[in-house]
Amino acid sequence: MKYIVFILFTVMTNAAAQLMLKQGMMSLGQISFEGTNPLLKLLQIVFSPWIFLGLSTFVISMASHLYVLSKVELSFAYPFLSLAYVAVAIFAYFIFREDLNAWRVAGIAFICVGTVLIAQSGRDLGGRDLGGRDLGGRDLGGSGHEDQTAGLSPDKIHTSGIVR
Repeated sequence: MKYIVFILFTVMTNAAAQLMLKQGMMSLGQISFEGTNPLLKLLQIVFSPWIFLGLSTFVISMASHLYVLSKVELSFAYPFLSLAYVAVAIFAYFIFREDLNAWRVAGIAFICVGTVLIAQSGRDLGGRDLGGRDLGGRDLGGSGHEDQTAGLSPDKIHTSGIVR
């Protein structure tokens, strides 16, 4: 749970990027590639202010997510990204006046319940992060996954079954 702030930062920057991209596409109006060089049109879209800001925010979100992945299990961190849908749906309702009907609210509720269940599973890491430190940052010696990799050595790895 030590890295939850970084996970939530990733979620919120991801959601913010989506909202910026939507604003950018609304400000550009109807997009058509007829009678124009597609590459130039794509560059025009990418470098419009809201689109560029949204893409830049995605880069920040991805950098935060990569940091999180270096610290916690993927199966713990990745499901939290579903909370970005929750944030986007709520903000889109207020900012863009998008529909937030009963089906979407029910879906949001399920996403929230699922995320809470996954967050509770983070307590099953034995009090360690992936670097073998306790949640206070003290080294416990190892990654917490020694039992899974202790018998794995380079001479036991066979590459003959790899498809190239």
